[in-house]
Amino acid sequence: MLEKRIGPSIFLPVFNHHSLESAGIGFKPPRMAPRYSLAVGLSRGYPVTKNERKPKPSSRKGHTSKHTKFIRDIVREVCGFAPYERRAMELLKVSKDKRALKFLKKRLGTHVRAKRKREELSNVLTQMRKAAAAAQK
Repeated sequence: MLEKRIGPSIFLPVFNHHSLESAGIGFKPPRMAPRYSLAVGLSRGYPVTKNERKPKPSSRKGHTSKHTKFIRDIVREVCGFAPYERRAMELLKVSKDKRALKFLKKRLGTHVRAKRKREELSNVLTQMRKAAAAAQK
């Protein structure tokens, strides 16, 4: 709670909605009234409609486009997997998930990248299993 000093040793409590909420008292500030063309007061000013702004191009950072995904799929089909990815897939085949994560973390540098790569490779393995099962039938 805030206090306001009004004399050498006199303090008055100052209440605002933040201090009341932290004290557990359910106080809500009054809702804003509609604006009219008044010169003074809470609802002063001319009523205007807010401009809808387009999202910035930077907001789609990290989001892969259809074209990028298509190109990456073609490259993966032509080039295959890197040697470290093949080794990680072998570890995943024999259910050594934790060992695969440690191995990928060592190769990729961060825990998050390693988890993402492990997830990607395990998805590839499940797709390969499904394709093999479909080929047998």
